[in-house]
Amino acid sequence: MSADWLHEAGIGEERAILVSGGRILSARVCWGEKVRPGLVAQARLVTRHAGSRRGVVRFDDGAEALVDQLPREATEGVSLTVRVTRAAIAERGRTKLPVVRPAPGEDPRPAPSLREELEATGASVKSVAITGRAFADNGWDELAEQAVTGEIAFAGGSIIVSPTPAMTLIDIDGTLPPLKLALSAVDVIADALHRLDIGGSVGIDFPTLHEKKDRQHVDKALGDALIDWQGERTAMNGFGFVHLVSRLERASLVARYTRFPVAAAARALLRNAERVSEPGALLLTAHPRVLAAILPAWETELASRTGRTIRRKEDPALALSGGFAQGVPL
Repeated sequence: MSADWLHEAGIGEERAILVSGGRILSARVCWGEKVRPGLVAQARLVTRHAGSRRGVVRFDDGAEALVDQLPREATEGVSLTVRVTRAAIAERGRTKLPVVRPAPGEDPRPAPSLREELEATGASVKSVAITGRAFADNGWDELAEQAVTGEIAFAGGSIIVSPTPAMTLIDIDGTLPPLKLALSAVDVIADALHRLDIGGSVGIDFPTLHEKKDRQHVDKALGDALIDWQGERTAMNGFGFVHLVSRLERASLVARYTRFPVAAAARALLRNAERVSEPGALLLTAHPRVLAAILPAWETELASRTGRTIRRKEDPALALSGGFAQGVPL
């Protein structure tokens, strides 16, 4: 069965899902950060680490990035043309700087949009209206909930996806016997890597399996499930731990949504507001922190897209994800 990318250009957020048979196979989100993969720009080398080809560069707007593969002659203060290879990754208590590499001879250019990035891979991308049901009908709301909570249930158990500074950890819990629980989780984990856009270092904590043949059984099942996944993995050790490593270019959906729940809720509220069919002004009711996260430019764009007057109502009793939009008399 063929799979197609669907793309929504939301306010403050681009979303794309790869769907087949009414199900999301992969998903991507972009919040419009300027310094993200594909950006080529001038930057000044502000720090060069002694005895290495690494350092720190600063862009004209003050943003900083880690730089690798510096030429020998590059000294502090020199201006370089660099290309971003990894976006900033926000973690609990800190943010990993973006990563860049020298790009001599390349012309400066902004980072591609999410749609442009997908099309550059040769994929066919179809734009869909936010006011339509394409995303909802294919399971976007369920996926967004999984990204917020990190929990994905399956018959007899669940996996919990937890971003940490060192790696993304996937824990497996349930009532099934250990081997059956581990095997039941394999396909769910493989799907989660794609659906939640998880890259980089990933640790999977399977139930402890004392028999080597059982561990080998799970290893084979995991290898089969990851047949279309690009990366390396270790065999399961005696404690049930498996380590996966793949290229990391951006934050996963679960890392983005759990690290910035207010920003995610604000964007979701704007998306829902565009879908309101009731006549009248648009009333956005949400937790004060969510409403405060809606930039004036976003509210102006919402008014332009909908042709409506925008009103706000704070409700501290609402959960961050509990905001809603409705049409009210002018």
